[in-house]
Amino acid sequence: MDAYLLDWVNLLLRWAHVIVAIAWIGSSFYFVFLDNSLTKPVDPVLKDKGVDGELWAVHGGGFYHPQKYLVAPKVMPEHLHWFYWESYSTWLTGFALFTVLYLFNAGTFLVDKSVYDWSATAAIAASLGFLVVCWLVYDIICRAFGQKKNGDLIVGLGVLAFVVFASWLACQLFAGRAAFLLVGAMLATSMSANVFFWIIPGQRTVVAQLKAGQAVDPVHGWRAKQRSVHNTYFTLPVLVAMLSNHYGWLYTGAHNWVVLVLLMLAGALIRHSFVVRHKALVQGKRVPWEHAGVGTAVLIGLAIWLAPPPPSAADRLAAAQPVTFTAVKAVIDQRCSLCHNAQLASKNVALHTPELIKQHAQMVYQQAAVLKLMPLNNATQITDAERTLIKRWYESGAPIH
Repeated sequence: MDAYLLDWVNLLLRWAHVIVAIAWIGSSFYFVFLDNSLTKPVDPVLKDKGVDGELWAVHGGGFYHPQKYLVAPKVMPEHLHWFYWESYSTWLTGFALFTVLYLFNAGTFLVDKSVYDWSATAAIAASLGFLVVCWLVYDIICRAFGQKKNGDLIVGLGVLAFVVFASWLACQLFAGRAAFLLVGAMLATSMSANVFFWIIPGQRTVVAQLKAGQAVDPVHGWRAKQRSVHNTYFTLPVLVAMLSNHYGWLYTGAHNWVVLVLLMLAGALIRHSFVVRHKALVQGKRVPWEHAGVGTAVLIGLAIWLAPPPPSAADRLAAAQPVTFTAVKAVIDQRCSLCHNAQLASKNVALHTPELIKQHAQMVYQQAAVLKLMPLNNATQITDAERTLIKRWYESGAPIH
């Protein structure tokens, strides 16, 4: 019953996390598009009001006319919407899900003794340290170089170097699946911290200055804009890091940290292509699709690099031989039944009888042969040849006689 209730908590937290993340990313993407699509107003009335940019858009059967004021409107509007709970809710649900799935089961999900042999307690402390240290290092880089000449380039290169190092270190310490997720989580933590420590406080200061009749300091808007732009570049790397941990063939290789870095780099390049596209369309310039092209080329290169090698003559000879259920059951008994048996049916899957193996054949095939997610962290040391054996057995109809 405890496992059943935990599965419900997992489902509901994951669902909530996806919902609020969609809300946050959607609003973030929209405002980045809006900022890069605004045109200078020509109407003297708008200029007199302090409008710096405007956009006409049509959607849902109506016309919209958003306007942006720099640094702020002359009079504080009565109704002002704040965008921050989308960010906070995303981080809170994500951390809760990380706690339920990884921290409560650190010995299974965080620790892979073939990668690094340490205690579950130490792994938990290190994983939390990753989240905190990433934010501190990133924030220091922004503070130190953000306002210098070519500051955006320097900050970008500094953050890239740190993310590469963090990806390498995570993959040396944690199970591959956890390492991929942890790197995504540390970037997501920095995104929410940007909102909590810089964007919202800066906006509150501007509002307070307006209400007090004081001159508005433009530095608050500049800082908020800088961190907001950083967040939009983090978005696709975070998403691909979170999604990729569901595909064992990505994180089980010897150079899994390189795979992670290249996946995130491709995401950042593709996101940059869309950001500069908005500016190019407004300015009537050529759309620079080459950034997306490079990102796509990186993904294609990864697919080629990670592709399984062609079968050898010995493999082809073995494949020509029929697979017996006796051989498959021997593999399942040795590699799978430790967690899937009459006493411990993990995820409500038991594999201790031929009938149960037949019943769950598709799941065994997907998890062990295709996705290579199971056994978790390859705790039972299943071999590629044994995965291939399961694959051939299932694709031949999964016979048990």
